[in-house]
Amino acid sequence: MSADHREQQPGQQGSRIDPHVDRYALRAQGMVASEVRALFAVASRPEIVSLAGGMPNVAALPLEQIGDLVKDVVSEEGPAALQYGSAQGDPVLREQLCEYMTLEGIDAAPDDVIVTVGSQQALDLITRVFVDPGDVVLTEAPTYVTAINTFAAFQADIRHVSMDEGGVDAGELDEALTRAAREGKPVKFFYTIPNFQNPGGITMTAERRAEVMQVCERHDVLVVEDNPYGLLRYDGQAQPTLYSQGRGNVIYLGSLSKTLSPGLRIGWALAPSAVRAKLVLAAESAMLSHSTFNQLVVRRYLDTFPWREQIKTFNTMYGERRDAMLSSLSALMPRGCTWTEPEGGFFVWATLPEGIDAKAMLPRAVTERVAYVPGTGFYADGRGRASMRLSFCYPTPEQIREGVRRLVGAIEGELDLRDTFGSTLGPSAEGSQAPAADLP
Repeated sequence: MSADHREQQPGQQGSRIDPHVDRYALRAQGMVASEVRALFAVASRPEIVSLAGGMPNVAALPLEQIGDLVKDVVSEEGPAALQYGSAQGDPVLREQLCEYMTLEGIDAAPDDVIVTVGSQQALDLITRVFVDPGDVVLTEAPTYVTAINTFAAFQADIRHVSMDEGGVDAGELDEALTRAAREGKPVKFFYTIPNFQNPGGITMTAERRAEVMQVCERHDVLVVEDNPYGLLRYDGQAQPTLYSQGRGNVIYLGSLSKTLSPGLRIGWALAPSAVRAKLVLAAESAMLSHSTFNQLVVRRYLDTFPWREQIKTFNTMYGERRDAMLSSLSALMPRGCTWTEPEGGFFVWATLPEGIDAKAMLPRAVTERVAYVPGTGFYADGRGRASMRLSFCYPTPEQIREGVRRLVGAIEGELDLRDTFGSTLGPSAEGSQAPAADLP
């Protein structure tokens, strides 16, 4: 039979690059690489000062003592540590996580905690349990890039609510909920990072938290409070958690990735009992059980190690790096640039002078041997072209100062280009520079 008359075999339709493209579920269309992950190959080059990834500086841990903990788990608890475990998580570890949460003013019961593979898995499980295609999920603008990817993978209708220096705009949140109700579209939850927000660095004020909870209670909408950075505070006063004000309509997400190690992948969700039960079922279907070994290592760490002192060590180190970034930005950034001044966490959100596109500028920045994350990755709707996220957690203070100097060189090059040829923001960016207004 000639090639012209052969029947097309399965897998031969669609893209020649990916012969399986026609087989994918519709939700796979929402699975795209994040702009942060896409930068890793560039940012890891030794000549590049990376102000991009939010990697904790685990070198500040007493690694020799951590190694001894691992050795002790193997020698003393090996048969249990290498066995299957519970999808809800080790009971002793859940008790310890409740003690950990008391530092945030949360009084929790171990039965209402589910241990997860980082708080990212908790977010995935929550979305899996609550969101049908087309359901509305509200988030801050901008918001955590991988949260956007998770919501998109489950085909949510992602809608943003802008922020100012006090956090999310409660009035705009009320309007968004009212609008969705008029449209007959259920809002499944409002996702927020109230402390040292990723990427904005903003901390929601106590007054704003009360307003936000009043709005959500009035509309009977669930709140997902993501708090991976809450104990990494370098100045200012701690604010009450939304969970402590939530009257049963808040799911709280915590993580040890920033205060211990991301490699151990220990996070958790604190949820109302019925919701927690659903999350456990979802976890069982996703991965059967967690790493018992990692949980027992962390359990021993929390039981035998002065982890509160370790958090203080991290705060001193990260506070110095935050200060190095803010002082460098203040001393070197050109007129027209603005940035947030976080009280803790890992990130500064910077907005460029009018007419400069942060994403278009990135190749020039890499040529100058510095990397950052363009702001577009933190929106579901294409905004953020004029902004960027700068991370200060991993480089040393000296590297941060040099990185900012190189970044300024790239910005000045783009300013020269703008002054010669006009705006570097393309036509599609019209009206998309909301971060400049949202985050002064």
